[in-house]
Parts: sequence; structure tokens; C-alpha cells
Amino acid sequence: MNWRHLRHFPWLDTRARFVAASPAAGNLLDLGSSDGESLGHIAELRPDLRLFAADKAGQPERYPGACQFRRVNLEREKLPWPDGFMDAITCMHLIEHLEDASLLLAEAARLLKPGASLYLETPHPKSLVLSSPSGAAVGTFTLNFFDDGTHVRPVAMGWLAQSLRRLGLKITASGISRNWLFAASYPLFALLPASRRKFTARVHWLGWSAYLIARRPASGHKDPHPP
Repeated sequence: MNWRHLRHFPWLDTRARFVAASPAAGNLLDLGSSDGESLGHIAELRPDLRLFAADKAGQPERYPGACQFRRVNLEREKLPWPDGFMDAITCMHLIEHLEDASLLLAEAARLLKPGASLYLETPHPKSLVLSSPSGAAVGTFTLNFFDDGTHVRPVAMGWLAQSLRRLGLKITASGISRNWLFAASYPLFALLPASRRKFTARVHWLGWSAYLIARRPASGHKDPHPP
């Protein structure tokens, strides 16, 4: 889906809703930018944003043209931008691939401007009990958490929230990430043969991904619920 079509309806997609709320012409960093699919969608929705990306591998040749990419080992190396540089940070389906996410979270917290927010998304624990695709479709789509051999372990939202509060951030939202158009289309696909579109609709129908949003309190603001 081209996110340009969501500009007037960002609430239809959890990720798009977060990106749409970013300040005009702000700096947005995507951590674990991979093949650039998310960055492409962000640019479609908000072409005014200045995009930055970091990944251990990454495919910067596929990223939006003005995106500033840095190759970084996110478990071992600090990010190359100054404190309080980012207006928004996205980190989608990365932390479940890491043995230790502590440096990544600390660096994300360091980079947030006062009032800026971090969006984290990771497989929901329910992915542990879902059946893998069967028949000829086996191995073509990640339904069970361990269908992806690079997944290390599920990451609980409770642990994430506690970790981010210790870093001085305030949790502002959490829940299930969905694109409601994809979710609503699943009954149409349910009786059709296996396909990527069918599996995509199914994971949005089931609520396969969990998300959390954390904000750096504005300067001078005292959190009434400290960690």
C-alpha cells in the first residue's frame, strides 16, 4: 500500500498514525532500516520529513534519495548523531533479532529531543503459538515467531516499558499494531489459496505485532509517575 493514500486517514494504520504526528520538516530516524520498505512508506506519507537510518547491514540504495544512512552495529556501537537531534524515532521488528537491546534503547533515548517520541514494534507473544504456513507455502511467510531463523527471543512490552522509564522516557501508548484495511480484507482471503497478500491480511486480522510509544518529557516537565 502506498502511504500517500493514508495522508487524510492515518488512523487506519498504527505506524502511519505515529509518523503523521511528527513535527513538520522534522528529523525522523528509522532504526533497523533493512530493505527500506518502511522508509519508503514514511516518505510517501510525509515527504517533508528529513530521514535518517541506521542498520548493521541495510540496503541504502533502496532508501529515499535524501535519506542519511549510517552503518552501525546496534548492539555494540553508539549512533553518530548528537544528543536531542531527532523529532521522532521508529524501530520496527528489530529488537527481537538482538541478543542485547540495552545500548539500542539508551541511544534512542539520548537522541530524542524534549517532547519527541520513539515508536517500537515487535512480534506479539501470540506469534509463539501460531502455526507456520503449510503445504507448498511452508517457509514463504513468517506466521510462527520461529519461522524467521534470525529471531532470537520475543520481547515483552512490560520489559520494554520498564527499560524506557529507567531511561527517563514516559510511556504514552501501547497495544496491537494493525492496518485496518488489511485486517478487514482477511475474510475475503480466508477461503482462497495461500499467497503473500492472504498471509499479510491474516497477521493484521490476528494482531500479530505489538507496539509501544515512549516520549522524552518536554524541558521543565516533571513526570508525575516517575520510574
